[in-house]
Amino acid sequence: MTFFQQLKAAAQTEWVAYTEHPFTNAMADGTLPQAAFRHYLVQDYLFLIEFARAYALAVYKSPSLADMREAADGISAIVDVEMQLHVKLCGEWGLSPDTLERAPAAPEMLAYTRYVLDAGMRGDLLSLKVALAPCVIGYAEIAARLAQKPGALDASNPYRVWIGEYAGSAYQAIAAKAVAALDNLKSRYATSARQAELVAIFSEATRLEAEFWEMGWRIGREK
Repeated sequence: MTFFQQLKAAAQTEWVAYTEHPFTNAMADGTLPQAAFRHYLVQDYLFLIEFARAYALAVYKSPSLADMREAADGISAIVDVEMQLHVKLCGEWGLSPDTLERAPAAPEMLAYTRYVLDAGMRGDLLSLKVALAPCVIGYAEIAARLAQKPGALDASNPYRVWIGEYAGSAYQAIAAKAVAALDNLKSRYATSARQAELVAIFSEATRLEAEFWEMGWRIGREK
């Protein structure tokens, strides 16, 4: 069992609430209100900016050059690849880069990103990567599950691009690399005394990710 699997098992209630949230299931069958997804897209763009800052913190927290290179690769992947793909997807939904950058940050977005940065500031690189794991690895798991649902990738489903992007081999490889990186860090820095602390970080980060979905889901019900 990988360290990620151990964390997931210890936070099973939170993990299921996050990865099987109604928002995600509604993307698969195409019933998610478009206002909900549009709001999510805007906040996710702002989230990616904060996520890049978290990886910048990972560079600072890295005890070795290899760790620094890995964190720097993460920044590049977010800023140079994922954000550009996100802008393209947002454009298809009528959201311009200017609209995205001028949007006010939702409390749910701030809560999660501030928590991740705080966990990294207070702890070491392992603490930071544990806080990042629900997003990095969770999106891969969610999309892989959704992609198996009938009609999820059909041309008629407006959310097929999102599902296909995160279920695709490129992102799945990123998630697999993150799982391996957690194992590597655990072997170097985790102790039995830290287990409860790391589970607590993972559980809270996962809960806050579920709140991110709930934010969009609530918007959809209000429209």
